[in-house]
This record gives sequence, C-alpha cells and structure tokens, in this order.
Amino acid sequence: MESDCRIPIVCVRPRTLALNLLFWGVISLRVFGAALLGEERSSVDKTASTPCWKVEEFMVMARCAQCSTFQSKSVLACSPTGYVERIVCAKSNRDEFKSCRSSLLEEQLFWRFEGTVLGLMVLFALLVVLRQRSLDRLASEKVRRQIESI
Repeated sequence: MESDCRIPIVCVRPRTLALNLLFWGVISLRVFGAALLGEERSSVDKTASTPCWKVEEFMVMARCAQCSTFQSKSVLACSPTGYVERIVCAKSNRDEFKSCRSSLLEEQLFWRFEGTVLGLMVLFALLVVLRQRSLDRLASEKVRRQIESI
C-alpha cells in the first residue's frame, strides 16, 4: 500500500507524533536538568576549594621551572604540564604552586608541529604527483584507443 505523501511530517499519525514529542521532551529535560543541577553543585564546591590565584591577585616568587621528581609526586600543580611557578596571593598571603607552560616546552612543541606539517606537505605533494601521472597515463591510453579505432 503506497501513500501519496510527499512531506513525511504531515503524514505521521497524531499518536506517533505525540509519543515522539513526549519521548524527546523527557530526554531533553533530563539532559538539560542534569546540566543545570551540575552547574549549581559545582559553583558551591568551587568557592571552597578554589586556589587563591584564581580569585585574587598574586605575585610570582619563583619563575616557571620544571618540576623535580619529588615535586612531581607531591605537588598537584605539576601534573598538567610538568612545570610550576611559586606564587604568593596578595589578600590571603598564601604560598602556592601554579602550573605554567615553559617557553622551552612551547618552542619544542612549535618545531614538532612545523616538522609534522612539512612532512605531511611533502607526502601529499608526492601523492598528487603520482595521481596526476596515473590520470595522464589513462587519458593518453584512451586517446590512443580512440585513434586506433578510426
């Protein structure tokens, strides 16, 4: 049994449409509700455990340096980058460690990226040349066959 329906949305039965709307409505409420509740909970937790350098001004006491093996195991700020700087917060006068990015590390990452891009450029240039040669070969064979058939 074929239908003459050209617009599928119009031909959907009302009961099916209502069930789909109910299903997707419940799913979206659960997802957005969980996200909103998660934001409210995390905002309460953030104020209690926020490092002082995120909420107040600070002074750098020791420049960005690579973590020692002892610091890597004992200081949580060492884990993201492997480099830390020692800071003192102005209002609370707390001495803390803050993760940082070393200029030496940034330079190494930059040159690694440049090398990767250069290598990929050479690889794809070779692939383009090889593909062009094969297409030229196919075109010349086709022309040769057309000339032979005359």
